[in-house]
Amino acid sequence: MRILHTNDDGISAIGLAAIHEATATLGERLVVAPASGQSAESHGITFHRPLMVKDAALDFGGEGIAVEGTPADCVKLTLRALWAERHGAGTRPDLVISGMNHGANVGVNVIYSGTVAAAVEAAFLGVPAIAVSLMLGDRTRIAWRRAAQIARVAIDRVIAANVLDAHRVININVPCIEREDAPMPAMHVVPMNTAAGVDGYERRTAPDGRTYYWPAGNGMEFVHTTEGSDVELLYGGAVTITPLFYDRSDRELLARMRTALA
Repeated sequence: MRILHTNDDGISAIGLAAIHEATATLGERLVVAPASGQSAESHGITFHRPLMVKDAALDFGGEGIAVEGTPADCVKLTLRALWAERHGAGTRPDLVISGMNHGANVGVNVIYSGTVAAAVEAAFLGVPAIAVSLMLGDRTRIAWRRAAQIARVAIDRVIAANVLDAHRVININVPCIEREDAPMPAMHVVPMNTAAGVDGYERRTAPDGRTYYWPAGNGMEFVHTTEGSDVELLYGGAVTITPLFYDRSDRELLARMRTALA
């Protein structure tokens, strides 16, 4: 299997290094990731400046390609140019793995997430993809290698289930893992929570007297949590596995509007 690894925390992120190490036996990997952190960039792509690239070392060993662009840029550039330059015209990876993100991507956060957007870009272009994220608690006590090992088990199960056709995205979230001997959590296939977040903004005054607003909140509080959703199960300590699709058409409303507007 040939795999493209990417993320939104940047080429030097420990989460990327950890998942790259954990998936070493899956096959041949190419790492192409943003040169700097691009969290919450969603599905933005670059049109008005060049995408500069350079070789870069990974924290846990190995090398990758750093792109001065967004997560979606990294995938689009690789599938349209970089992969063929390395493996021959007409070739593509068998799978894209995006992450492991520094923070969970559950509920409506999947809309904002650069990690998920990179996976969606791959699926849009016809390569199945898995997004992997890790819920963070006390950032000084994260067992990255163990979290990545747990993510690898979930990835293996998804691959074994034979559900990864060309345009599919699977979103995996690992609960906060603080010890290298942490037991294997339960794993559940669940839908995403669709409630809005409750984050707000703090009104502040700059030294020169101008008013500005600073985002407040942790990004993981929601108006409500649906029973059996990714938010509920992740907070309960389980690994959540959620299939996603980039087609945002409202099928129910589509059918009603065709009748109403006929």
